[in-house]
Amino acid sequence: MSEPLTLGRDQGNKWLRYLALGAVAIVMLYPLIWLVGASFKSNTEIFTEVGFWPSRFDFSAFAKGWKTSTEYTFATYFLNSFLITIPRIIVTLVSCVLVAYAFARFEFYGKKLLFSIMVGTMMLPLIVLRLPQYLMFRELGWLDSYLPLIVPSAFATDTFFVFMLVQFLRGIPRDMEEAAQIDGCNALQLLWHIIVPMLKPAIISVIVFQFIWTMNDFMGPLIYLASVEKYPVSLALKMSIGATEEVEWANVIAISVVALIPSVAVFFAAQRHFIEGATSSGVKG
Repeated sequence: MSEPLTLGRDQGNKWLRYLALGAVAIVMLYPLIWLVGASFKSNTEIFTEVGFWPSRFDFSAFAKGWKTSTEYTFATYFLNSFLITIPRIIVTLVSCVLVAYAFARFEFYGKKLLFSIMVGTMMLPLIVLRLPQYLMFRELGWLDSYLPLIVPSAFATDTFFVFMLVQFLRGIPRDMEEAAQIDGCNALQLLWHIIVPMLKPAIISVIVFQFIWTMNDFMGPLIYLASVEKYPVSLALKMSIGATEEVEWANVIAISVVALIPSVAVFFAAQRHFIEGATSSGVKG
């Protein structure tokens, strides 16, 4: 008799957990659901209705918002965002993998000190670095270009990614590397043929994080870009809010929903590898 009672209790606890998780999911996702619904509403309805379901579906906000109040459409601003994001992801991957490989696999003088300094830089607020970086890029003549937003990442300045890759590498057994060394592989061949394939989950995590952070970056483009035709989506959205005295919030919200699509698509496309890379610290088995 005790076994059926235990199974029934376990089933009851299981459903309670599912209900609790479902309730939390609804609370967390409701603002996003409301945002989608609000893109079909009028200004009056947006500020008076708490529910997400619009009284009628009006797609005109997407067309009006896409045109913007400038001579450029949001197609230009999306292209600009990708011109910043894709090169930055590439240089971030190359630099961070190389630096993480050096910290995880090589012994050199001052290694622990340098690693401690690198980890310490993660504690620095980015705003502290803005002024000296701005002055440096001004002297280099890089203002009003994408270089200040891309080039620093080529020097592994995104230390969070380096730290994450180092921790992942430390959990990878060296058996395959030692076998490859016996076969005559040098350090770069080991990295490319052995380490990088095993780093795939962590590398995908870097891509997802960097894509989302760069697409949502507002302060960097605001400081370094002056020409409207070079604005990314984040600045174009702010410009559309302040362009007129009376803001058509449905237009702004509609384009905000469209701007979320690339980040959401990248996350779900890489979800399995992303979760594995973010939660694991090596190879199992």
